[in-house]
Amino acid sequence: MIPGQFTYHRPSSLAEAVALLASHGDEARPLAGGHSLIPMMKLRMAAPEHLVDLAGIADLKGICEDGGTIVIGATTTQHEVIASALLASKLPILRETALLIADPQIRYVGTIGGNVANGDPGNDMPALMQCLDASYVLVGPSGERHVAAREFYEAAYFTALSPDEIVAAIRIPVPAAGHGYAYEKLKRKVGDYATAAAAVMLTRSGHQITSCSIGLTNVADTPLFAEEAGRILTGSSMEADVVTRAVAAAEAITNPASDGRGPAEYRTRMAGVMLRRALARAYDRAAA
Repeated sequence: MIPGQFTYHRPSSLAEAVALLASHGDEARPLAGGHSLIPMMKLRMAAPEHLVDLAGIADLKGICEDGGTIVIGATTTQHEVIASALLASKLPILRETALLIADPQIRYVGTIGGNVANGDPGNDMPALMQCLDASYVLVGPSGERHVAAREFYEAAYFTALSPDEIVAAIRIPVPAAGHGYAYEKLKRKVGDYATAAAAVMLTRSGHQITSCSIGLTNVADTPLFAEEAGRILTGSSMEADVVTRAVAAAEAITNPASDGRGPAEYRTRMAGVMLRRALARAYDRAAA
């Protein structure tokens, strides 16, 4: 289908973009890569009268380190995430995850800010950001505020972002040197959303896990931070019974829909399988 009529805006500054969103209210939507919004407009599931294109705002792009924090501009593309030497050295799980998103054509245009901002439970980055204890820099008419990724998602397509705010950047604490990481994703075909996926970040001393953080993708109406599962694993040496208890705790917080990817029970079980695989890889990757 063809989208309805709209007025196109291309601001050159963040302040101008925020002013446009504030002045047009619910009739305006920000446009980043467009891979979520444009299909919805074609299906007439979204019909904004004003599109505010963020692509011309230089301040929304780039990847840098600020003290002990990695800062990623919201309109940084998935391809740029994959190509970043800084992320490869400090946060390689971002590259691993981005490589599993859609296909190369989409990754050249799709942005990391768009992936985290629209509240789609099938997107891969939100659960990873919860796993990494990231926060989002939101900018609106009242100024700037930071919201933790673990508090940002309220329901499918509902977030803490106000209509007149823009996700300007993502801030991620630099993990400890020698950390282990893995993102495991089950999907039906290249380019598909996950049937279920799991992100794991951990550290260990000798054989003992000293910290463990887990995020789950597309097995509820929001991304899931599996806090109890991580707590069970911390202090363990990946004993089989401990892993089984942690996987059970992670599965217990899931609530997937039955859809073309399989019945709910199957998707919950696959979340557990992905978590087991991610834990094993992360543990092997971690420096003792």
